[in-house]
Amino acid sequence: MVKEEFSHHIGVNCVYAPWISWLLMLQSAPMIVRSASYYQVLCLALSFVVLVLDVKLYGQWFTTKKRFLSIVANPVSQVSVIGNLVSAQVVAEIGWKESAVLMFSIGLVYYLIIFVTLYQRLTSSNQFPTVLRPTYFLCFAAPSVTSLAWKSITGAFVTPSKMLLFLSLFLFMSQACRPTLFKKSMKRLNVTWWVYSFPLTFLGLACAEYAQEVKSSMASWLMLVICMLSVLLFIGLMIITVLKIERLLHKNAPIMT
Repeated sequence: MVKEEFSHHIGVNCVYAPWISWLLMLQSAPMIVRSASYYQVLCLALSFVVLVLDVKLYGQWFTTKKRFLSIVANPVSQVSVIGNLVSAQVVAEIGWKESAVLMFSIGLVYYLIIFVTLYQRLTSSNQFPTVLRPTYFLCFAAPSVTSLAWKSITGAFVTPSKMLLFLSLFLFMSQACRPTLFKKSMKRLNVTWWVYSFPLTFLGLACAEYAQEVKSSMASWLMLVICMLSVLLFIGLMIITVLKIERLLHKNAPIMT
């Protein structure tokens, strides 16, 4: 099963998901003392796993003919980038700045590569399943996480972080103005609907850091709107999932093929 996951051009990116989740849970757990040695060891261990996955995935994009990025690129490819950036943010917060810069550099470079490739991907490349179209929201998740990671490295929400936030807002608006792109994927409840929540959450966090830095009423309103939208979306998805859980567990539920 793991071998099939690694050999699938979309599924291989999802291998990063557990490690991203564990890093985020470690970062947000209120009962953990961040100065404790076990916390630092866990963060570094999880980040090392992300780095190992980078060597595997990014290496085959560059050297394996059937796995060239121009052929296999898809919106889910950005999950690997987010893994590096979350790792950079967490490692920076425990004081390992050089390691954080390492992960940040890898994430930023490959985000730019994937972003450009997605814009000019070949018509002959692998078809992207309609049911996975919500993952297009990951396009603005990556710059949001990047802005937060850079803030953790530098200690302030400076100009590069602001630029990345504005890019994220632009990409969010460009997709929010195209609801027809997601129309077919919304006909039936699918677990990929939850992808809408994750990018908005990080966009809201980035807006909060921006509002705290510039201290203007417009920034505060922007933070409030994005955060409210994120919370309402999360609550809505939770209610829909609870009420229609049988559709997700049904044997005929749409899956990635």
